[in-house]
Amino acid sequence: MDFSTLGINYFYAFVTVIIGVGLALIVRGFVHWLKTKAGKTDTQLDDIIIAAIGTPLQVAIVAISLYVASTFFGVIPPEYQWILQTKYVTAFYIFLAAWIISTFLHDIIKIYGHRFAEKTTGDADDRLVGLLELVIRYVIWFIAIMAILSVFEINITPFLAGAGILGLAVAFAAQDIISNFFGGAIITIDKPFKVGDRIRVDTYYGDVIRIGPRSTRLKTLDYQIVTIPNNKITTNVIVNYAEPDQKLRITVPVSVAYGTDPNKVKKILLDIAAEVINNTDYLIDDPPPKVFFSEYSDSSLKFILYVWAKKYNLPDEVKDAVNTRIADRFAVEGIEIPFPQMEVRVKK
Repeated sequence: MDFSTLGINYFYAFVTVIIGVGLALIVRGFVHWLKTKAGKTDTQLDDIIIAAIGTPLQVAIVAISLYVASTFFGVIPPEYQWILQTKYVTAFYIFLAAWIISTFLHDIIKIYGHRFAEKTTGDADDRLVGLLELVIRYVIWFIAIMAILSVFEINITPFLAGAGILGLAVAFAAQDIISNFFGGAIITIDKPFKVGDRIRVDTYYGDVIRIGPRSTRLKTLDYQIVTIPNNKITTNVIVNYAEPDQKLRITVPVSVAYGTDPNKVKKILLDIAAEVINNTDYLIDDPPPKVFFSEYSDSSLKFILYVWAKKYNLPDEVKDAVNTRIADRFAVEGIEIPFPQMEVRVKK
């Protein structure tokens, strides 16, 4: 091949590439126009298809123009002719296919999966959709890489074995994360509590402010944030003070001196409970208050007053209102509130 012919071939190859780039730009504009039209339709499937095919198609046009220019005009030096072998072309097609399929499936799961999840009350399906979005890309690209290695006649058995071993290692390393993730899913499905409920888990007591995929956060009565791993919650006893409703029975212990009329004490305590119900927003009258003469102790007669708070977060307010009125009323009635005492007799 003389230099004049080679120069003409370079010129033709250059023009072919320019045509390919120009065609790719035309396709880019056409894809943008299609996106505009698809955005006005009721379905999003056309948007997904255009997004999946648009950019890979433009890359394919440029790549094909480069291949045509290199193949038909002989501008590739002999030492680099290997790049035109069929296996490289096949690998490129596999790459494009993986690109299109992974983008298409990812967008299908992202759009339609979240749309379906929004119709449900729990967030377990939202987490599952997020997990599928992540996994689908890795799975498709892993398959594509294995296919490309097979095209190049590279034994993929060690890679598959290594992937299995790596998967086991990751599973062992991430067992706490996985355990917490499924713990969060169990909490979402079983619903032992929801955000805003006051609960007790182990020694922790407070209001639920967040249920996450890995942990649940409580705000204690001291306004401290406690983060509890979800797998700890699913393996512990949970006391939910907001279920089945928000009222809470409160126990008020009362002691009076020996010699006091028990019936009088019971009547006074019921009167005090009725007064708190009528004059505050803390108590309810259904279930009604109850008083029980519970015990003869060493130095006092012991009673128990049961009242029902309107909400589980009012125990201190209720006890303050009731105990204050008990102290005032007992003082007026001359009822003695005893203190621990011991009588000692000495024989002469």
